[in-house]
Amino acid sequence: MRRRVNFYEVDSIGIVHFSWFARYMEEAEHALWRAAGLSIAPVASEVGFPRVSMSFDFKSPLRFEDEFEVHLRVAAIGRRSMRYGCVVSCEGRVVATGSLTIACVRRTPEGAMEATPIPESIAARFAVAPDPKV
Repeated sequence: MRRRVNFYEVDSIGIVHFSWFARYMEEAEHALWRAAGLSIAPVASEVGFPRVSMSFDFKSPLRFEDEFEVHLRVAAIGRRSMRYGCVVSCEGRVVATGSLTIACVRRTPEGAMEATPIPESIAARFAVAPDPKV
C-alpha cells in the first residue's frame, strides 16, 4: 500500500506519532483482504477477528508529506489465528518493522467471545509469504 503522511498524523516536531503505525498496518490489512475478495468485517458474519498482539520497532522517522509504502505479508496461519509481518519504508529506507496477530472468534449465546477455527473459505484465500530478510 502506498500513502502520504497527512499533517494531522504528525506530532509537534513534525514526526509521525507512533500510534499511526498501527493504523497504517490495519489499512494494509484491509487492502490485503479486499485483494483476496474478502472483508475483514463483513456484515452479519458469524466470526470476527480481534487483534490480540501488535508490535513495532522504529528505525527512522516519517515526516509530513513523506510518501511511504506499507508492505504486509502473512507470516503465519494457525488453526485459529493469523500473524502478519509488516515493513514500512520511505525512499528505500526502512522506517519501521512490525507484526500483528489476529484471532478468529465467535460470539457465544451469552455474548462472550470464544476462539474458533478460521473458516476454510477464508483460510484458503491466504498463504504464508516468506520473510524477505531470509
